[in-house]
Amino acid sequence: MRLDDYRTSSNVGDQRGMGGGGFGGGLGGGLGLILSLVGSRFGIGGVAVVLIGAWMLGLFGGGGQRAISPAQQQGGKTPAEICSVDAASRFSCQVLASTEDTWARLYQQAGQSYTPTKLQFYSGRGQSGCGAAQSAMGPFYCPTDQSIYLDTDFYRELSQKFGAAGDFAQAYVIAHEVGHHVQGLQGTLQKSHDFQQRASQAEGNAMQVRVELQADCYAGVWAAQNRARLEPGDVEEGLRAAHQIGDDTLQKAGQGRVVPESFTHGSAEQRMAWLRRGLESGNPAVCDTFSGAV
Repeated sequence: MRLDDYRTSSNVGDQRGMGGGGFGGGLGGGLGLILSLVGSRFGIGGVAVVLIGAWMLGLFGGGGQRAISPAQQQGGKTPAEICSVDAASRFSCQVLASTEDTWARLYQQAGQSYTPTKLQFYSGRGQSGCGAAQSAMGPFYCPTDQSIYLDTDFYRELSQKFGAAGDFAQAYVIAHEVGHHVQGLQGTLQKSHDFQQRASQAEGNAMQVRVELQADCYAGVWAAQNRARLEPGDVEEGLRAAHQIGDDTLQKAGQGRVVPESFTHGSAEQRMAWLRRGLESGNPAVCDTFSGAV
């Protein structure tokens, strides 16, 4: 994907080298419970299930979290300096800037104003509004502070562990999480929260699958809106990434069997289908995963 001449976003923070904070007030046990329900590793955006789930259940409602000021989150660096740390940081900042411009334009066309998310870089450990961030979680969106948390080492794992190499696969990581932010602005996350509070575990999982598939579709919409910057093979990279982080693909690799009722992100076929739908249309209106079958 050709973004080398694109601006870098100013909506970034940096916790790298800060050491991060641990779980406070017994939150580790609560998070561990949720992790046991959805698995310890689920690929792109997987930790959104953990953090949104914990947010819904009120596990982060108490004290015990160490607050980090905006100045600390910047690590003393300007946005330009944060984005210049390395090639992965720069590319991430350019993708974020592209999503800002794309969603601002789409919102303007609908007569609305888009409020961008913030991308927080961390390494190994960090602190989010939803609790401690750890690289083992993967990239995630925290609805509490409306920020995306990313350890760029995940890009290497995406390629080596999941077999999803390429810059567009990396862009998909961020675009998917921005999709969750859009859902937050639309009230979709709150509605899913309300439903999951009343639902059984299986029903809650099914609702989360719809949330994640819509974020995939929104990622495809972003890519379609920037089609002129796509290079040969980019679409295939994205679809391959979607396949590799499908729940069935991950379950087969991790436990040798597939348990559909435990899916929280969707099957490989579903993730590819909804990403493709966004790619083919470029219209967020086609991303209604909540009406009918998915």
